[in-house]
Amino acid sequence: MPELPEVEAARLALEEHCVGKRILRCSAAEDTKVIDGVAPSRLEAALVGRTIAAARRKGKNLWLVLDSPPYPSFQFGMAGAIYIKGVELSKYKRSAVSPTEEWPSKYSKLFVELDDGLEFSFTDKRRFAKIRLLDNPEAVPPISELGPDALCEPMQLDEFVQSFGRKNAPIKSLLLDQSFMSGIGNWMADEVLYQARIHPMQTSSKISKEKCKALHRCIKEVIEKSVEVGADSNEFPENWIFHSREKKPGKAFVDGKKIDFVTVGGRTSAYVPELQMLDGADAAAANRSKKGRDNKVEENVGKTSKKGQKKASKEGGKAAQKQEEEDEVEESKPAKRGTKRPAKKDGRSPDAGGYGGEDDEEPVVAAKRPQRKKR
Repeated sequence: MPELPEVEAARLALEEHCVGKRILRCSAAEDTKVIDGVAPSRLEAALVGRTIAAARRKGKNLWLVLDSPPYPSFQFGMAGAIYIKGVELSKYKRSAVSPTEEWPSKYSKLFVELDDGLEFSFTDKRRFAKIRLLDNPEAVPPISELGPDALCEPMQLDEFVQSFGRKNAPIKSLLLDQSFMSGIGNWMADEVLYQARIHPMQTSSKISKEKCKALHRCIKEVIEKSVEVGADSNEFPENWIFHSREKKPGKAFVDGKKIDFVTVGGRTSAYVPELQMLDGADAAAANRSKKGRDNKVEENVGKTSKKGQKKASKEGGKAAQKQEEEDEVEESKPAKRGTKRPAKKDGRSPDAGGYGGEDDEEPVVAAKRPQRKKR
């Protein structure tokens, strides 16, 4: 899913190439799942003839400020992307459409031509994105419900430490909570926790002040570096866990150390057990839980013959593998319309803010392709 660096790369490109220009024509897709709360024809009519004054972003949301309201707002979802014809943007590896393919793409949701001939398109292959037409995007959800932007409105260190002291959620869940801090998604949360050497399941309020300081510094460093390289993952430092976090268990390593995976608040989290260990009461609780599981296994083994032990071990391995596969499939499913995702221990949904179905998957469905209007 596009996170803060990817959306910021799109904003910077729009600022550089489109601000000050008038919208000559546009075409919106007949896709009511993406074009939200406004008829495509009304969206087109509201934009044509208007001049782009600025491009703004908060968290993972972007909107264009025009010479007068209403303004188009973009929620990127899982695979939303901005492409400007002839301009190379983010090389984010999950961008669904190559700018070298047909133009505009069949997955284009909003195509715009400016008065100097420049064209840009907002595409979304997975159809989790949202395009809205709003008088004041910052005054209504989802933007109004966001916490401070991790890049533009960073918390001061003292405020950061105090905020963690009041939260009993696992640290990974808190970082994904867009009402706490906006812009950080799954890969960034894994990265900053790895760099700060903090276990993703560590209770936020039980993190030491020194670890909080390290995390505060790592959030700043990871965001600044990823924005500096235009969210091009090929340019991320080699020692980042990012490059291996999607490899299969047992085959994922960073700096020669094994990467393990754990589910926190419905999100698959990559971490290095050798470096990211639970502290204090969390470590004691984990040890008690492990000891209980080990005792149960020993008890069962004592009641099983050697032949049965071999069979049970084999079947147990298959069951564990099957469960892991089922967990991955379940995590990849989007929430069904009209139903809620399972709640986490801290009471929030696994989406930790619910803006975009992060790391969800959905069968690719191409909406009706927007037709370019003749001039």
